[in-house]
Amino acid sequence: MAKILFSPGKYIQGPGEIKNLGSYAAVLGKKALILISAGGKKRSGENVLSGFENVDCTAEFEIFHGECSYNEIHRIEKIVKEKECDLVIGIGGGKIFDTAKAVAYYQKTPVIICPTIASTDAPCSALSVIYSDAGVFEEYLFLPSNPNIVLLDTEIIAKSPVRLTMAGIGDALATYFEARACVESEATTCANGKATSAAFALAELCLNTLLEEGYKAKVALEAGALTPAVEKIVEANTLLSGIGFESCGLAGAHAIHNGLTVLEECHSMYHGEKVAFGTIVQLVLENVPMDELEEIIEFCISVDLPVTLKQLGVKKITEEKIRKVAELACAESDTLHNMPFEVSVESTYNAILAADAYGHRFLGK
Repeated sequence: MAKILFSPGKYIQGPGEIKNLGSYAAVLGKKALILISAGGKKRSGENVLSGFENVDCTAEFEIFHGECSYNEIHRIEKIVKEKECDLVIGIGGGKIFDTAKAVAYYQKTPVIICPTIASTDAPCSALSVIYSDAGVFEEYLFLPSNPNIVLLDTEIIAKSPVRLTMAGIGDALATYFEARACVESEATTCANGKATSAAFALAELCLNTLLEEGYKAKVALEAGALTPAVEKIVEANTLLSGIGFESCGLAGAHAIHNGLTVLEECHSMYHGEKVAFGTIVQLVLENVPMDELEEIIEFCISVDLPVTLKQLGVKKITEEKIRKVAELACAESDTLHNMPFEVSVESTYNAILAADAYGHRFLGK
C-alpha cells in the first residue's frame, strides 16, 4: 500500500484575516452559502460581509442547528440547491466545519473552513464526524479531498473562551501518540494509505509545540494577549494536528472519546477534553514508562484538561457505565483496533479505571 499525505489546498493564519475572506472566496465561486451559528453571525458577520463588498462573489448566511447529523447535512444541502450556491463556507467550530465539508462533498462544490476557535483539528481534514441528532457518535464520513482553503483569524481566536483553545490542545495531544501506534501497527491511515515520514514528523512537532508553548499560551490568553506562543498553539492545534492525525492515523484516544459519547454526563464536555482523557487511557493500555505517563498527566493538569472521569462530568462511576464506554470504543469499525496489539472490552475497561485512578493520584484527591 502506498504512503499518502493529505493537506488542505491553502492554509492561512494571522490577525485580521477574516476581512480577506471574500477575496479568497471569489477565486472559488460566485455565490457562497456561509454556515455559521447565531452567536458567530452576531460577532463576526459584519466583518465577514465587508470582505465581499468589492469582489465578484456574493454570500448568504445560514444558521447552524447545532449537530453534525445527516438530517442537518441534508437540510443544508437543500438550501444550497434552492439558492444556487456554488461554494460552501463554514465559520465557527468543529461540527460546523464537518457539516460544511459534508454538504460541499454531496453538492460537489468547493469549501472554505474558517475556525473562530482553535478547539479541534477538524478544519484541515478530509473527514466529517457524524453524530445522531442527540449527539451520539455514529460514524466517520471520509471525503475524497481536503478543504480548498482553511483560514484562521487569530485576533478572533484570541478573544474566544480560553477553555476552547485548551480543548484544542487536548485534541492535538493525541496526535503523536496515535500516530506512533499506527506507524508501529502499520495501520491504514485516514488518507487510505500508510503514514509518511513527513506526516509523522509533523505529529512529533505537534506534541513538542504543545509541551513547550501550551502553558505559556494559556496564561497569555487569560490576559487577553495574542502572543507568539498563542500563534504557535493555534497552528499546532489546527495544521500540525490536522495533517498529523489524518496522514498517520487515529488509534486509542479517539476511540475512547467515541465511547464516552454514550454517557449523557459527558455531553457538556468538549471533544478535545474527552480526547485528552482518552490519550491517558491509550498510554495506560500501552503500559508506557511512568515518566511518559507522568509528563502527559501533569501537562494536562497545567492547561486545565480533565484527567479523571469526575472532571468529565461522571459523578458516579459504575461498572455498567464504564463497560458501555469500553464496548463502544471497541466497536469493530472504530480506531482502537489500530493499536499495535490486540485490545478487548475487558482490557479497555480496566485501562479506563486505571487512567481515572492515576488522574486522581496526580491531582492529590
